[in-house]
Amino acid sequence: MPAISIKNLTKKFGDFTAVDSVSLDIGEGELFGLLGPNGAGKTTTISMLATLLTPTSGAASVGGFSINEQDNVRKSIGLVFQDPSLDDELTGRQNLELHGRLYHMPKRLREQRIEQVLKLVELEDRANAKVKTYSGGMKRRLEIARGLMHHPKILFLDEPTLGLDPQTRRNIWEHIERLNKTEKLTIILTTHYMEEADYLCGRIAIMDHGKVIALDTPENLKNVLGGDVLTLETPDAEKLCGLLKSECPKGGHVVDGKLNLSVQHGEKRIPEILATAAKYHVTIDAVNLKKPTLEDVFIHYTGRTIREQDASPEDRMRMRMHAGFRR
Repeated sequence: MPAISIKNLTKKFGDFTAVDSVSLDIGEGELFGLLGPNGAGKTTTISMLATLLTPTSGAASVGGFSINEQDNVRKSIGLVFQDPSLDDELTGRQNLELHGRLYHMPKRLREQRIEQVLKLVELEDRANAKVKTYSGGMKRRLEIARGLMHHPKILFLDEPTLGLDPQTRRNIWEHIERLNKTEKLTIILTTHYMEEADYLCGRIAIMDHGKVIALDTPENLKNVLGGDVLTLETPDAEKLCGLLKSECPKGGHVVDGKLNLSVQHGEKRIPEILATAAKYHVTIDAVNLKKPTLEDVFIHYTGRTIREQDASPEDRMRMRMHAGFRR
């Protein structure tokens, strides 16, 4: 039985569809990623699986329980919210103590577990300091520790490194990876950081406008493009794309005024493309050759970068108005 099974899950806020008939299974012990821009439906999907939002239609089971069985699901999961939710005036230990009491953990078990989770996230030496004195990375680690207090089978991490500097972000990655292995946890991670999903996740579902547009391992997703990615900086990107009909539009997209091409043996194709450009008086300012990334995969499926796909201000306002209680 999968740890999570989702069948045609849909959530609408008025006339706005935040999650559009999503179906997928997540196995026990997986470190699974939901990758996509702001407004793609990642957080809304997590909120439905965590029983914080009621689906408009469809069904899902979490830890063997239907999401209609709210109490059973909540006992089976840990959840680290995208927005900070710690009490800054309490110490790290007191925050964990409060969480354990809310889950009716017996005193001895609660005390034992506090020490265990503090050690897991390497915060033993800061346990008795007020949270307002913690760095951003320490707060995220404490929130992860709090999510582990009641021995959940499944841990949801919603944008766990949002706003952190690159070094702290990498530190959080290492903690997440270690938790997945040592605690045998199923972890579902939402992120819009391509490198985060690539580094951590065994499988990734790429979401766009509420739909899953691609689902596979990071390596297989990148292999869809095959070969190399050529990025050509030129003031005539659209014209050049039209001239290279063998690659465009199937393997070519104009993004930010640059032409991105998916090609085999890119180093051999560069002279041919330059020759074509010269023949038709197209100026090329720079050429970049690289192996495909998840950003290139996203461009391949949508024709846009992940940054260009941010939700509109109107859509964000609708979602906040309808789902504001979860904050």
